[in-house]
Amino acid sequence: MNYRHAFHAGNFADVFKHVALLGLLDALRAKPAPFCYVDTHAGRGIYDLRGDSAQRTGEFRDGVARVLQAGDLPPTLADYAQRIRAFGADADGDLMRYPGSPLLARDLLRADDRAILCELQDEEAAALRAALHGDARCAVHERDGYAALKALLPPAQKRGLVLIDPPFEAQGAEFEAIAQALTPALARWPNAIYAIWYPIKLRETITPFHRWLGSEVGKADVLVTELLHPGNTPLRLNGCGLAILNPPWQFDTWLATWLPNLARLLAAGSDPTTRIEWVRR
Repeated sequence: MNYRHAFHAGNFADVFKHVALLGLLDALRAKPAPFCYVDTHAGRGIYDLRGDSAQRTGEFRDGVARVLQAGDLPPTLADYAQRIRAFGADADGDLMRYPGSPLLARDLLRADDRAILCELQDEEAAALRAALHGDARCAVHERDGYAALKALLPPAQKRGLVLIDPPFEAQGAEFEAIAQALTPALARWPNAIYAIWYPIKLRETITPFHRWLGSEVGKADVLVTELLHPGNTPLRLNGCGLAILNPPWQFDTWLATWLPNLARLLAAGSDPTTRIEWVRR
């Protein structure tokens, strides 16, 4: 696996994914019982936006930078912007670093909550451990995240969230791997929330996965939300989505309060659309 997220940190897909992630974690925090956050493809934790990788692509400029530069944000996006600035803005307010999912989640953990973070690449796993500064609530496992779902679930905490956020170097094969891992994970920890991020290039490649979610995930409710740019080509990222199993109550209504605003902010000269739809309920 050669994927390095440093080239894409803070792009429109990261913004979409991380705003939704914060909402899922806030929903778990609304109840006093402890929860566990599981990240199957955790990455290095923090990304240097002034480094060569991020500067070479500049994807963050059409993602997180657009949100931070906007005024009059809805409360959900304003909260996201505040959290992102706290990770590394300079004296002029320009963002220097962008946090990955593990660090965003770590900041929402309470004393009894826990995080299980899986990263297969040794260099990325080492960077993640350093970024967490020895936080005892967070365990970094240098192993395949899909295999970890079988080995590490269920955790001691009865409630929780599993984020499945793979690199999708081979899109069709990745969906197959997700399906093979998700079925036993649901059997082991059926009441957890599962959030599966996926890229959208050719939209017809997503349809079989949605069909599978609608028919093969047992009793779980399945909510799909997407941010789509015009175009349907395998040559570029035209959008992204999250399939959320066992979503919190009224999460679809909450998504509708900020997702259209985010689409307008990230338009970049296009006319993006959004989707919030139940695949199974």
